[in-house]
Amino acid sequence: MSDAAPPLLEMRGIVKSFPGVRALRRVDLTLAAGEVLALLGENGAGKSTLMRILGGAQSPDSGTIRLSGRELDLRTPHDAQRAGVAVIYQEFNLVPALTAAENIFLGRELSRFGFVARGEQKRRARELFRRIGAEIDPDALCRDLSVAQQQMVEIAKALAFEARILVMDEPSAALTVLEVERLYAIIRDLKSHGIGIIYISHRLEEIFAVCDRVTVLRDGANAGERPVGDISRGGLIRLMVGRELTDEFPKRDAIRGDVRFEVRGLSRGRAVRDVSFDVRRGEVLAITGLIGAGRTEAMRAIFGADHRDAGEIILDGRVLAIGAPRDAIRAGIGFLTEDRKGQGLVLAHSVRDNFGLPNLNWLSRGGFVRRGAERIAFAQQVDGLRIKVPSQETAARNLSGGNQQKVVLAKWLARQCDVLIFDEPTRGVDVGAKFEIYQLINDLAAQGKAIVIVSSELPEVLGMADRILVMHEGRVTGEIMDARRATQEEIMELAVA
Repeated sequence: MSDAAPPLLEMRGIVKSFPGVRALRRVDLTLAAGEVLALLGENGAGKSTLMRILGGAQSPDSGTIRLSGRELDLRTPHDAQRAGVAVIYQEFNLVPALTAAENIFLGRELSRFGFVARGEQKRRARELFRRIGAEIDPDALCRDLSVAQQQMVEIAKALAFEARILVMDEPSAALTVLEVERLYAIIRDLKSHGIGIIYISHRLEEIFAVCDRVTVLRDGANAGERPVGDISRGGLIRLMVGRELTDEFPKRDAIRGDVRFEVRGLSRGRAVRDVSFDVRRGEVLAITGLIGAGRTEAMRAIFGADHRDAGEIILDGRVLAIGAPRDAIRAGIGFLTEDRKGQGLVLAHSVRDNFGLPNLNWLSRGGFVRRGAERIAFAQQVDGLRIKVPSQETAARNLSGGNQQKVVLAKWLARQCDVLIFDEPTRGVDVGAKFEIYQLINDLAAQGKAIVIVSSELPEVLGMADRILVMHEGRVTGEIMDARRATQEEIMELAVA
């Protein structure tokens, strides 16, 4: 950064506390025009809180924010937008029932003679989509768009009010390899136009692919700052977790027994077409493929969350009658959904209540929940999984993404399920928490459980699986018997078959 001109963004001495939690401890952050800054840290390190302050969604207890040397008072998101700050949160801020064009200009509608100029909005939306290379119909409802297309709408929305600073929180979490490459190209284009970008991701390979500099937070404080070219992957991990991780994917010797779980001829419309597979006792089976391949749809049909047109589900040689999730739960199947906030948790309820929901059969007596037993059982899971939570009464919505994921894990572990389906188990989870989840998966396999992992992260698939199934357009297009000898190229060839 030049000594003559102030940086595009300066955040100095930012402090923020919540009841029982000191979220930020005098945090500093700087960003230059045309720079991509990686903001890293474990879940709960303070990244999201810092960005909510920058986006005007929360106010700091103390500290200053300057844009091009001018001090700002960002009391609301509108203040941040007027200053040129746009935040694309991990959970998109789109109205599903509105069109892409309507979402882009929501709250800032273009008008003519007192009426919304819908034609002009659509024309402007097309120009914005053309600029970022997105083929999206401005009249398409956002609920009908893919995750990648919704990401493009969010970027277009930021460009529509000429943002100077763009914050991207886990922008690639639900994107395929090809879609991520397109995202990189967009970021490089935005960078060339002088837009400063703060990039939050737990996928470390992305940091080295697209970022210029990295700022790391740990326990609400600055842990280090480096040019990306001056730090290794191992060095980044040490800054983030404060300790050495000798191997991102803990090794284990798989002792596989007889076939424990079988799926035969599973079909659901065109989303899932004649899918069959089995999982042995003590085996980790990974199912991968591009977005829309039918992976999640197959798992939901197995669990009874969606109706299946055909197919048998067999556990320990017994055909199961699964018509609803409660049937799967009673049979000994647990399902960690890919959308922990929408499907895995009741966000307004306490973490203890969320833990108890699938365990009421043994935590209740005479129609009443045994609160003492529930507290003790949950406390054991909190200790075992190292869940960071102020109290058992804390609402699930107030936890970081990684700790929310651990609460979902806790409720299924307490049921002692025989089959565990993990759909994107480490999405939005930091590298330290990922390691803990991987160790847990290994421990469960060692206990003789049948484990299914659905994942878009190919390093995770190759590092954790014993065997790999690849899906494309609802069908299984290939099986890799020895995952440790497979390559990402081999998987991608099957994924686009």
